[in-house]
Amino acid sequence: MKAIDLKFAPDYIDTIAQWQHDEWSAVSPKTLQERKDRLRSHLGEDLVPSTYILMDNDIVGSAAIIVSDMLTRPDLTPWLASVVVSPEHRGKGAGGKLVLHVMTKAAEAGIKELYLYTPDQEGFYKKLGWQTVNKEVYRDQNVIIMKAQLTNIE
Repeated sequence: MKAIDLKFAPDYIDTIAQWQHDEWSAVSPKTLQERKDRLRSHLGEDLVPSTYILMDNDIVGSAAIIVSDMLTRPDLTPWLASVVVSPEHRGKGAGGKLVLHVMTKAAEAGIKELYLYTPDQEGFYKKLGWQTVNKEVYRDQNVIIMKAQLTNIE
């Protein structure tokens, strides 16, 4: 499996947007078209925002690095966001590879801390070196805010 920047494979925008819509439309009220437009905004030269995809003959999953992922926490930046793996590839290490790839890219760019929020994947991220920062309610859902110190990335 190989991670590449979405800007080198923009034909996958529709697939990724659909996966994101299927996963998060209940907690992130965006239309499918808004998701596609947001992904297109990640095709520039800047690291933030950008999206990386994991390939294994075809697309397996994606993850993004963005300025902010919670309207209530603009003080925390940047964020790992939109980690999604196709259902047939879940539980096979693809999500971890994506997260570590984004963490490495951020560290290489001099970013010292990266944040995320998750309603139910705290254990997954802890295994990858993330620490719990806070638990709060966001968009009527209990979520866990986590942080990764990127100085320890190998």
